[in-house]
Amino acid sequence: MKLDDFDYHLPAAAIAHKPHMPRHQAKLLDMRHEQMQDKHVIDLPSYINSNDLIIVNNTKVIPARLKGKRGEAGISVTLHQQIASNEWRAFAKPAKKLRLDDVIVFAPDFEATVSAIGNDGERVLAFNRSGGDLVTALHAHGTMPLPPYISRSDRPNGQDDEDKHDYQTMFARHEGAVAAPTAGLHFDDDLMAALSVKNIPVKEVTLHVGAGTFLPVKSDDPRQHVMHTEWGEISADTADAINACRSNGGRIIAIGTTSLRLLESCWRDHGDIRAYQSETDLFILPGFSFGVVDLLMTNFHLPRSTLLMLVYAFAGADKVRRGYEHALSHDYRFFSYGDACLMERAHDK
Repeated sequence: MKLDDFDYHLPAAAIAHKPHMPRHQAKLLDMRHEQMQDKHVIDLPSYINSNDLIIVNNTKVIPARLKGKRGEAGISVTLHQQIASNEWRAFAKPAKKLRLDDVIVFAPDFEATVSAIGNDGERVLAFNRSGGDLVTALHAHGTMPLPPYISRSDRPNGQDDEDKHDYQTMFARHEGAVAAPTAGLHFDDDLMAALSVKNIPVKEVTLHVGAGTFLPVKSDDPRQHVMHTEWGEISADTADAINACRSNGGRIIAIGTTSLRLLESCWRDHGDIRAYQSETDLFILPGFSFGVVDLLMTNFHLPRSTLLMLVYAFAGADKVRRGYEHALSHDYRFFSYGDACLMERAHDK
């Protein structure tokens, strides 16, 4: 297994910088059959039965990007994992200007001290606020942590006011993510109504997506890559619904790789689905044995990324390669604000 096995050429013009509106009219590539089928997200209910179960991620993105000063030097940080009520792991730029015990001032009453130094530009920041006060300060001084491939170069803070809404799913309830579970961005009231007409149930889990999920894989052998941990929770109600669905012969449809990773993390740890709270660093590569998810709706992922490796493992490398080639030749939009695809778990890998 080589990193080059997960590469493909992506023209810059294929990257989406704005979401499709209305959200349910984004394209949906049905990759489950030999012949790829071009649909729209609003068509999703036609593929799902009333005894199936949809799982979505209800994490809420926080304004995790901050700009401040260490002395006269400008510093940008992106929080990616909370480790205490006042401490976060963060990626800093330029990291070389941040040493242990340095203080970054973000506002007259809002600052952080570097309490530890990690790899890849990571720093642990101890803020002078904690708990709800820290969240309030982030909302006052932070911005949404849009991925770097979404261009907002003509905006002073690097984003549009619309991004505060656009980069949040309709299910967002529990604050803690620093990246959106982007497949869920396609859901809106119209799609939920269409699912309701067919009596298709939707249940929620929480996985606070961290920026570490999107760190580039630097090793030629992807198996040497180390994933950052992310906190997740499956409620007893959702676990019961999943087990009932499986007992009744229904399928589990994960909306996004984050929902899938949490469900499969629970299965890996316990061999079943139950009420679950845990940090997970599950890294899914081809050869992984899936135990829960039958269908996956997800966006199109970056070349050489851990998420592309996940979908290769789920649906099979050949199927995904052909799907991506089809998407590129049929003007699909890629990445966080882009279109989606629907794939089925490969049972004959």
